Order: sequence, then structure tokens, then C-alpha cells
Amino acid sequence: MPAIEIGRICVKTRGREAGKKCVIVDIIDENFVLVTGPKDVNKAKRRRVNILHLEPTDKKIDINKGASDDEVKKKLEEAGLIEFMKQDVKPKIPVI
Repeated sequence: MPAIEIGRICVKTRGREAGKKCVIVDIIDENFVLVTGPKDVNKAKRRRVNILHLEPTDKKIDINKGASDDEVKKKLEEAGLIEFMKQDVKPKIPVI
């Protein structure tokens, strides 16, 4: 299972949106991806994120590269994952 792929649902582990779930919309390069909540589902904005700040889940939706927030929301509704996306997760804090 490739962890970083378009359509993979991840949990943000760092930043102001830590604990929010997001969907990978595009792969920018080997370090960064474009993710979205979408914002009207769980308040996570569309933005570029370092892959080290993401924790992939086992869930994936079938979307095209660069899909709009409306397309992502529609696919989440079809898969029955809207409630899953709204639930926040307590991020795992690394022990130093």
C-alpha cells in the first residue's frame, strides 16, 4: 500500500490544523503534497503540506489529480466518510 498517493486520507500531525483529517489532492514533489479538508467539511484549508507532517490512514477515495473541494466532498459522501472526516484525532506527539 503506497502511503502517499492521490486520494489517501491522512491526519495532520503538526501546525494549527493538527488532528484534522485531510485528503491528498496532488503530489508536488518528494517532500510536499497538496491537501484539502475540504474546508466546509472539517475546517481544514487547501494547502501545501510537508509529508513528514502527515500520518496516512488506511482509507482512500478515488479522485483525479487536482480535484476541486466540491469533487472531493462528493466522493466522500459517496464513500460514506463525511462523519469520519469530521472527527478530530489527537495527534501522536513524538517523545524526545
